[in-house]
Amino acid sequence: MLLLMRLDTIYLLLDTNKYCLKKMNPTPLAERMRPSRLEDLIGQEHLSSPSSFLYKAIKSGNVPSLILWGPPGVGKTTIANIIANEIKAPFYPLSAINAGVKDIREIIDKAKFQTGVVLFIDEIHRFNKSQQDALLGAVEKGIVRLIGATTENPSFEVNSALLSRCQVFTLNPLGKVEMLAMVQQALERDADLKKIQVELQETDALLRISGGDGRKLLNLLEIVIDGIQENPCVVTDEKVMQIAQQKVALYDKSGEQHYDIISAFIKSIRGSDPNAAVYWLARMIEGGEDVKFIARRLVILASEDIGNANPNALLLATNSFEAVKIIGYPEARIILSQCVTYLASSPKSNASYLAINQAQALVKETGNLSVPIPLRNAPTKLMKDLAYGKGYKYSHDYPDNFVAQEFLPEEIKGKLLYEPGDNAREKELRSFLSKRWKGKYGY
Repeated sequence: MLLLMRLDTIYLLLDTNKYCLKKMNPTPLAERMRPSRLEDLIGQEHLSSPSSFLYKAIKSGNVPSLILWGPPGVGKTTIANIIANEIKAPFYPLSAINAGVKDIREIIDKAKFQTGVVLFIDEIHRFNKSQQDALLGAVEKGIVRLIGATTENPSFEVNSALLSRCQVFTLNPLGKVEMLAMVQQALERDADLKKIQVELQETDALLRISGGDGRKLLNLLEIVIDGIQENPCVVTDEKVMQIAQQKVALYDKSGEQHYDIISAFIKSIRGSDPNAAVYWLARMIEGGEDVKFIARRLVILASEDIGNANPNALLLATNSFEAVKIIGYPEARIILSQCVTYLASSPKSNASYLAINQAQALVKETGNLSVPIPLRNAPTKLMKDLAYGKGYKYSHDYPDNFVAQEFLPEEIKGKLLYEPGDNAREKELRSFLSKRWKGKYGY
């Protein structure tokens, strides 16, 4: 009797017309679908096309040390694996989250007795200066070929000495076309998914939740198919949302939620709502968001959205950035809260932001206009003979340290670029400028 019950259970599981096969493969779909050849990479055509530098370098086996910079799930780790596979080199992967100087030195010691070693460091921006310095000698001497992957601007997060020894390649976010191509490829090629008849009736929710992250997309697809437990398996937006809410984290610092929440955070501060701002701050903190990312956005906002309405805002934001780098979590939350509530409660002005936008647009429109003769530097006798600097009036020689003269090129003289905002501080600036320039700029 027991045997019959067990056989019935087996037959039920094998009845694929009614149920999906139980997922037996412990390897995530994204990992199973990771390409081993550059030709199979979806997206990043500027790197994978036969005419690209990286393609030619890989095919020739002459790959330099490089930094791959781009959003999560767009192919950085995949490209590193492809390089190692194509050039048949020993491949040592490290994650900067849990690796230290000791791990780096162990690999370098091994590499001294091997040829062409590829050292892949994921999230290299998380390495501190001493950890990055430990790589310098080996990279410089060619003991290892370093491939670093980062979601942060390497100009800020990788020290200049190491950066100068690497080529930087930028990876682009994946669009709708590339994301759907990845899904279709998985359905056609993956051995497990080929057993199931999958109908993608709607895909908006899949794409929206994935947020341009290919790895997240494929793993979400697998979760959804497994959660539906039907064959044919009809995927709809409603089913995706139901399953995602049950099985996918509410905040993913590498996905769409990351961008939605930081957007809500910035807009709340810009809108002078400290309550909403500190709520979205808490969401990011609880989600494990990088403290430097939050602080960096506050420095930008202090200038872009507050500016001269409260110059102290930029000072506080800058000091907060330095403080949270030193302190780290959990205490950094207090510093961030102070900064956020102060910025949200400050008067707002985007006048400086608009001014530089207008100035850059004017430069593009008018080209390289000549510097007026009185404003030119005259360090040599020849330049003095050419009258460079002649006619310049030294402001401090005049009452109130001001004398009216022309500082713009002749072609755009009198052009207003900075329009002070409608707040107490910038009203004072407007009054000051009006007294100085009379009616010239219309202040």
